[in-house]
Order: sequence, then structure tokens, then C-alpha cells
Amino acid sequence: MLHTVNKSPFQNSSLENCLRVAQPGDVILLLEDGVYAASAGTAKSSLIEQAVKRHTVYAIDADLKARGLANLVKEVRVASYGDFVDLVEQHPVHAWL
Repeated sequence: MLHTVNKSPFQNSSLENCLRVAQPGDVILLLEDGVYAASAGTAKSSLIEQAVKRHTVYAIDADLKARGLANLVKEVRVASYGDFVDLVEQHPVHAWL
């Protein structure tokens, strides 16, 4: 399963809800304001630090750059929108809004 999260964890509980139901091995893709969750050293970075132990976590590169985010949780993988399309082709998708 591919879980997409596009809301900031500082303004919405979609990431927490996603992490409650995601199964080990599921993939989590952070996009749009959801990429704020990938930032290291924030009040919410522990969510992703725990998530990467059970899931592959991606953040969209263009969204990171648009928000000036460069210091990421170490294990977060940076993906392009082309990679996003590939992930959608490989997994059933659940969008967390």
C-alpha cells in the first residue's frame, strides 16, 4: 500500500492517522505541505524517525525545494514526481487528506 500525505503535520492529523493504520512494509509518500514532516529537528520529526523503522518514506523533491527544506530525517528518500508515478503504478494508493 502507498499512503500519500499532503498536509502539514503541524496543522493536520493526517500523518498520525496514517501511521496508526499503515502496515509494516507499506510505503509513505510526503508531498505538498506533507513534506514538512520530513524535516529533521522539529517537534514532529520523531513521527518520521519512528516511521522509517517500519516503512519506506519518500518526500517529493520539488515540494521540499519550494518550501526551502533541506535538513531531512536521515532515512527519508527524496523522490521526483516521476518516481511518484512509478510508486502509484506499483501499489494500491490511500490518500490521507
